[in-house]
Amino acid sequence: MTYCVAISTDQGLVFCSDSRTNAGPDMLSSYSKMYILNPSSDRVFTLLAAGNLATTQAIVSRIDHDMENPESPSLVTCEKMVEAARYIGQVCRDEIENAKAATATAGIDTTVTLIFGGQIAAEKPAIYLVYAAGNFISDSDQTPFLQIGESKYGRPILDRILKRETTLEDAARCAIVSMDSTIKSNATVGPPIELLVYQKDSFQTDHYIKLEEDDSYLYEIKHSWNDALQKSFSQLPPFHWEKRSVNNTNGINDNQEPG
Repeated sequence: MTYCVAISTDQGLVFCSDSRTNAGPDMLSSYSKMYILNPSSDRVFTLLAAGNLATTQAIVSRIDHDMENPESPSLVTCEKMVEAARYIGQVCRDEIENAKAATATAGIDTTVTLIFGGQIAAEKPAIYLVYAAGNFISDSDQTPFLQIGESKYGRPILDRILKRETTLEDAARCAIVSMDSTIKSNATVGPPIELLVYQKDSFQTDHYIKLEEDDSYLYEIKHSWNDALQKSFSQLPPFHWEKRSVNNTNGINDNQEPG
């Protein structure tokens, strides 16, 4: 399984993905699900993938090949982010159909779902969720993030915390906590965790980190979040009978006003 999330804020974009591709009883394997593309100085893109690994590799290879061919539509020729998303959708649909035809008798699921995002020239940064059929949707002001894969465990914190005005660093920490919550609840999602923080108009991808399971920063995030949850839970308001119980320990009768 997989979990990937992308966040869009006023300051830029955050991308986060796990790396687990197999979680059998006697074998764990991992493979990067984040692909960073910086074809020229005025554009940068990131692709997150969930689904068939062979199909994903075919999609990425096709994208790379098209960028090397000046006569082919590609991420180099697209002038707007929505145009780039449309191109990615077409490549996704084509490669899924090719894979399906090649494995027709094997009954293999060749589908892939993608999160595609980035920035072109003077356009605003954008993120899109690209479905296997090639169609896509974007984020919204009410929900400034997109998820693919095992998304339900990591969504609550995203819904509670994220807004357009959330800082990039807070959005990145939120993504890591969302990922950790998913890893804790689902063994098929696991580290290393890849994180890319993209500052709007920078066209740079230098704020990238890869967090292994024993990474000290990941350890600090996990334990700080766990401690904060434990403390907050212990401070939840008591039930009315808990209050009466406290009064009784002080010699006050439940049915009698204190004198």
